[in-house]
Amino acid sequence: MDIRELIEPKINPSIPQISPGDTVKVSLKTMERDKERLQHFQGMVIRIRKGVDGGSFTVRRVIYGVGVEQTFPFQSPLLQKLAVLRHGKTRRAKLYYMRGLSAKRARLKERREKVIEQAMSQEQEAESP
Repeated sequence: MDIRELIEPKINPSIPQISPGDTVKVSLKTMERDKERLQHFQGMVIRIRKGVDGGSFTVRRVIYGVGVEQTFPFQSPLLQKLAVLRHGKTRRAKLYYMRGLSAKRARLKERREKVIEQAMSQEQEAESP
């Protein structure tokens, strides 16, 4: 039996196309007693898992010399917004080797082609009507 037969996966519209190596800022809805607020988590996407349940992605950041990883499901209603800050140039799908690197060695070169292509396509769409 497949889970898709029971529940239809709903794609969260606030999540743009991301890939491993991208630096993202994730906004989560957090409940504290009777108050609701947004909590931000900024880091590098080191893993994207796609599956029948909708999949998930893992974001890693280093805080005060300690590496912190958090996994977010694509279908989570708690995910309010996901902003891609920069696109990293990678040749692997899973960036687990970043766990062993520190400081300057953990930085990736920026991939600019994707950003330029998106800007050009948005300009063409604006000119069409």
